[in-house]
Amino acid sequence: MSDPLKQLADEGVSIWLDDLSRHRLVSGDLERRVQDGSVVGVTTNPTIFHNALADTSLYEEEMRTFARLGISTADAVRIITCGDVRAACDVLRPVYESSGGQDGRVSIEVDPASAHHTNRTVAEAGLLWWLVDRPNLMIKIPATPAGLPAITACLARGLSVNVTLIFSVERYYEVMDAFLSGLEQARTNGHDLSRISSVASFFVSRVDTEVDRRLDELGTPAAQQLRGRAAIANATLAYEAYERTLRGSRWVRLAEAGAQPQRPLWASTGVKDPAYEDTRYVIDLVARGTVNTVPEATLAAVADHGRVGGDRLTGGYAAARTVFERLTELGIDMGEVVAKLEREGVAKFQDSWRALLADITTALDGHRSALTGEQ
Repeated sequence: MSDPLKQLADEGVSIWLDDLSRHRLVSGDLERRVQDGSVVGVTTNPTIFHNALADTSLYEEEMRTFARLGISTADAVRIITCGDVRAACDVLRPVYESSGGQDGRVSIEVDPASAHHTNRTVAEAGLLWWLVDRPNLMIKIPATPAGLPAITACLARGLSVNVTLIFSVERYYEVMDAFLSGLEQARTNGHDLSRISSVASFFVSRVDTEVDRRLDELGTPAAQQLRGRAAIANATLAYEAYERTLRGSRWVRLAEAGAQPQRPLWASTGVKDPAYEDTRYVIDLVARGTVNTVPEATLAAVADHGRVGGDRLTGGYAAARTVFERLTELGIDMGEVVAKLEREGVAKFQDSWRALLADITTALDGHRSALTGEQ
């Protein structure tokens, strides 16, 4: 493990890799990263799977079998993705055991087409949990209005949940309430709370991208001074909300029953604006009890030249609120910003999932044509 990554671990930050592919599994790349301690978890999403399966060469044998058996595209995608996630869970199982279930987690997302359907989300979450069949799995559920009751229902059944696509502190409070309700119901249902894990994926860089765009349209000196400040301020106030929840009586009772906190997870931490330091959404979001899920390029940048300066969030709450006050004075409507980002986030994952299905359909059709005339 590089010094910056070790320093992050010492500060109580868990680094998860926001990527998974068959190549990482068969080449031993993921196993090496786990063994050297640089990665202690993995997250996936429909875009990651689409990118991983764009080259179907590593899946040729499976595709041929699927074609021969007449398996549908949707079933083929679920078999492949669940299989790769199961293999990743096995690679990370030692971390899961040594961390008491806190790390060593691998996330798989429900079909984004279910993002606005509570019952479908709960049903698919249960199916994915059964298909992967590993205790260190996490089911990713978007924090849409329909997703909130699904989060509660899944936790109540003893499933571990990664809540994704959180863009606002207001929605984050709703997510934490859904988490607490789920654990309360799980306790009533007789589940061992110590075995249920959850993270809340708070998206970062997309906030700066959208707010900076609006600031650039204003073009004033006051607007330019606020470029690149909204996302970290937003995450800072999210961490304050997390700390408040841990002081609440509902959480205290659950902790006494063995529950683990729902840790904040900083997602979308790849830097999109070249004007910014490429490690900023890792180094500037250091706080104990957090997870940062990073794409490959960001992980490499942090390992190479990240300068860890300790906790950057605790105590910065007043300054973060000032950032939002100044944005409001400039006419930046953060409610409108986060609503737009949620819509776009769901839509992007839906587009990626449809593109993945199209790619697998093409591959299967090719194998079916090749098998024509087989007895």
